[in-house]
Amino acid sequence: MSGVLAGIRVLDFGRYIAGPFCGALLGDMGAEVIRLEKLDGSEDRWVAPVDEARKGEGITFLQMNRSKLGMTLNPTKPEGREVVARLVKTADVVIANLPFQTLKEMGLDYDTLSAINPRIILVTNSTFGMVGPYADRVGFDTIGQVMSGAAHLTGFGDKPVRMASPYVDFMSATLSVVGVLAALRERDTSGKGQMIETALLKSALNVANPLLIEQAMLNLNRERVGNRAFTAGPGDSYQCKDGWIYVLAIGQPLFVRWCKMMKREDLIDDPRFKDDLARGDNGEEISAIMQAWCGTRTRDDVLKQLAAARVPAGPIYTPQEALDDPHVKEAGFFKHIEYPGLSKPYPIVDQPVRLSRTPLKISSRPPTLGEHTDQLLAGLGYSKDQIAALRKQRVV
Repeated sequence: MSGVLAGIRVLDFGRYIAGPFCGALLGDMGAEVIRLEKLDGSEDRWVAPVDEARKGEGITFLQMNRSKLGMTLNPTKPEGREVVARLVKTADVVIANLPFQTLKEMGLDYDTLSAINPRIILVTNSTFGMVGPYADRVGFDTIGQVMSGAAHLTGFGDKPVRMASPYVDFMSATLSVVGVLAALRERDTSGKGQMIETALLKSALNVANPLLIEQAMLNLNRERVGNRAFTAGPGDSYQCKDGWIYVLAIGQPLFVRWCKMMKREDLIDDPRFKDDLARGDNGEEISAIMQAWCGTRTRDDVLKQLAAARVPAGPIYTPQEALDDPHVKEAGFFKHIEYPGLSKPYPIVDQPVRLSRTPLKISSRPPTLGEHTDQLLAGLGYSKDQIAALRKQRVV
């Protein structure tokens, strides 16, 4: 493999998103990433399958496990522990977003790993972290969302709403990558590894932090206002004759440009809209003005006028429209990957971070279950007979 992390070996015991996406990004950077799964496949491999029979690999697995080798292993058996020990001796990073008690049971806790290889870097992610009354509880992305205050402030009427896209998982995975890069850099000096910890709730609180600062300082006790912005205006979704758009004007210069585009210069000096806070507090009035204007025009016409006025706006797309957008296509945001059993290549965002000289690169499709097990065991010194014995004992 090539890339900025060429020569770095990563053992990915992750599940679902927070661990595996960290591994995917490290793989895109050139690290050799080995995804280790249960013998029957980890849970995330089978969530929401997209093959014709709807019994194969699922959407999350297909995104999170590109640029990896695949191996099956049961690390709870003594022979499996020996395989783990041999792997750890050759590795630089271990990813394991598992409950801390499970880490100990599998021999993947930091004390055990560092005793085998003092240079190892362990990346962990849990729902609540290692300390506190909830430390032993399990959870998913949505638990972080709802406990951060974000869901309370999202939605219409009396019912809070979660974000459909699991942003907390992706935030945790991305922060884990930052931690790995920092730990690798520090290891160049000290020669020692360390443990990296993220937690879904902490990641969610990080995203929600501005509104939490406002609450702590001003005790505003905000409630959900649908799609309207709390501290800006216009900031809302608007229905045109043939679809929806979202407009967001933050700051006086953008508001003035919007007023001029609307031919409503009288609003510039209106005390109800004197600044962002006032425009947020009176957002319903601004939205009514904007909605009346949008309702008589097509979406393309509205977006063209907003673009000409340099007011940020975008169409509210269906998933299919997002795939078909001409800018997305021309900019090459997606790479299409073939996978055994799928009727056609599937789209995956290519190079989510673009480096000009040393770009990230999706080096391979996700592995089929246990695809590289024999290859990797042979690289650890196991003979064909020994590998056959491990298979018979259901170690691999």
